[in-house]
Amino acid sequence: MEAWDLPGFGATPPPHFGSTKEEYVDWLIDRLERIGEPVDLVGHDWGGILTARVASTRPDLVRTWARGNCPISAQYVWHPLAKTWQDPVEGDRYMNELEPTAFAKELAAGFDVPSELAEEMVRHVDGPMKQSVLRLYQIEFGEKLATAVRASRFLRLDRNHWPLLQMPTAVAAALELHWNQPE
Repeated sequence: MEAWDLPGFGATPPPHFGSTKEEYVDWLIDRLERIGEPVDLVGHDWGGILTARVASTRPDLVRTWARGNCPISAQYVWHPLAKTWQDPVEGDRYMNELEPTAFAKELAAGFDVPSELAEEMVRHVDGPMKQSVLRLYQIEFGEKLATAVRASRFLRLDRNHWPLLQMPTAVAAALELHWNQPE
């Protein structure tokens, strides 16, 4: 198993990387092509959107695909923080004034992230990550997707944005079931 940090989200962006959806998809495809066989691909948040694109354009690289907590529908109601990041003036202001302790508290209160994990997460928020977040939210913006891609199964977890942190055992069990279903 491999878990990759996206450029700007823990991994250093390549030279001239603009953090666009297309560049992230190309980056993922390049990484997947190097593996040499179809993989079980999992994406969260923007990673879910990006892996959906990879699975739809390069199904030869994907054995199974799972995603979580990523808005696909035009009817999706963005959380208040996303709305702030989408606004070029307010998003820039927010990121320029971002204070880690306050941000950790905001994640814990607004997204039900356990406090100690929120504190760990914000330690990784650096300049490239702030810029990558703003580019994605300002340039772009699951059940309907499951229907559209003719998914054999759809699982809804009763959680906020961070089920991987809130209920890791249930998420792991769901992924194992998905990966082990007959082809």
